[in-house]
Amino acid sequence: SVRVVESGGGSVQSGGSLRLSCRVSGYAYATYCMAWYRQLPGKGREEVASIDSDGKITHVDSVKGRFTISQDNDSKDTVYLQMDSLDPDDTGMYYCAANLGDSAGIYRVHCSEGGTLPFWGQGTQVTVTA
Repeated sequence: SVRVVESGGGSVQSGGSLRLSCRVSGYAYATYCMAWYRQLPGKGREEVASIDSDGKITHVDSVKGRFTISQDNDSKDTVYLQMDSLDPDDTGMYYCAANLGDSAGIYRVHCSEGGTLPFWGQGTQVTVTA
């Protein structure tokens, strides 16, 4: 079965940096959409950034210039979220999610399809102190 595992959360002072990692395992796939979401206290879950196998990358306006999503150079199974210039308003639970195509590339997926991604990790807490 598909597993999505996040790591890298923690506590940092305002202005600091963290790098979150997300690894997908348990399934062979040719195409993918992977995204980072966050749930801030008292707010709904929002998509922060996404990346797919077509190379399309998106970042929500509130994190542009501060957060960067990227894929591991050696493995498409791992995606990172580099978070710089962190602000206390970034405090929340961060989740990685994925949609995966088949291994032959016949059923292809793209982030532009929208909708709820089917595979989710348990989340990692990010706390930014003033």
